[in-house]
Amino acid sequence: MRKKILALALGAVALLTISATGITKSESSLTEGFITGNPEISSINQMSFGPEGILFLGDSKNAMIYALNTEDVKPTNEVAEVNIGEFDKKIASSLGTSTENIEISDMAVNPISKNVYFAVQVADGTPVLLKLKGEEFENVSLKDVSYSKIALKDPIGSEAKDRRERPLRTWAISDLKFHKGKVLVSGLSNKEFGSTFRSIPFPFNDSQEYGSLEIWHAAHGQYETHAPIKTFDVIELDNVDYLMASYTCTPLVLFRLDELKDGKHTKGRTVAELGAGNSPLDMVSYKKDGKTYFLMSNSSRPVMRIKYEDIANFKDTMTEPVTVFAETAGVAYDNLPFPYVLQMDNLDATHIIYLQRQSDGDLRLRVRSTEWM
Repeated sequence: MRKKILALALGAVALLTISATGITKSESSLTEGFITGNPEISSINQMSFGPEGILFLGDSKNAMIYALNTEDVKPTNEVAEVNIGEFDKKIASSLGTSTENIEISDMAVNPISKNVYFAVQVADGTPVLLKLKGEEFENVSLKDVSYSKIALKDPIGSEAKDRRERPLRTWAISDLKFHKGKVLVSGLSNKEFGSTFRSIPFPFNDSQEYGSLEIWHAAHGQYETHAPIKTFDVIELDNVDYLMASYTCTPLVLFRLDELKDGKHTKGRTVAELGAGNSPLDMVSYKKDGKTYFLMSNSSRPVMRIKYEDIANFKDTMTEPVTVFAETAGVAYDNLPFPYVLQMDNLDATHIIYLQRQSDGDLRLRVRSTEWM
């Protein structure tokens, strides 16, 4: 009897431990096939968290997607107030260098722990992963880590250049997100129609679907197949999942996810032209008062706020050119008073964390309630 009681007690403790980390037994299988060692990451262009504190990294240089087991799974509902100035200087100082030698390529929030991670590329080519701890940084090892990886099929060539002789390999992975058991990846392939969307089941195996994309670019007055999606989100319309993609100069396009099949060329439905002379940088969504909104940060414009209902109610397909420079058409948007926002992510259901360049040049990390977004 004592043995039975002890076994029950140990079982209860184990269940409590599992509950505290936010991981259940059934979920733990996602990392069962991971190995520990050096994944040999060469660059970090994009990041996105999935379940169990798994961090997905897009490495354009290697044309590889990595899944890192951060073991950062202690749940919290606390949201810290963040307002950190000279952010790039603080990162550079923590790495023993100066700001001209670093590039902050992406930011991602772990939805379990609410810890914020930053991908940094150092001038000597070294990729660095940092975790914010108060106003300090913890260097997350990329050489001794539990991981899984998959190589992209047919990525844009490492020596490929555009007509201005700029390297194109950096766009092998232009954005990525985890959605319903799959890693969704936009970028460029080495095929005739370069703009590519990939759907990769996770845990990784040999399965990888990808196809080419075509859009009507109203500001250019033509159909295009070469420019990559710069940033995207997934939106549900009439119980169907759509890829909502934004491109440079700045069309907003919808693709049905179930139509993006392996080897298939798919034409999207352009629902907005958000103004030429601009490139989208980041996109997040949130809910307020029962309504859904999307935020998009930009290289040359303030943060745009787009209402879900405006997208859902727009049934047309844009096919006419927008001939006046920077003029907009299609789905409407609001300009928010937040210019030069470089990175954004959801800190929780009611707060956005963002990295913004101030008018005086200061780079500042801030948290803001969606009540004021």
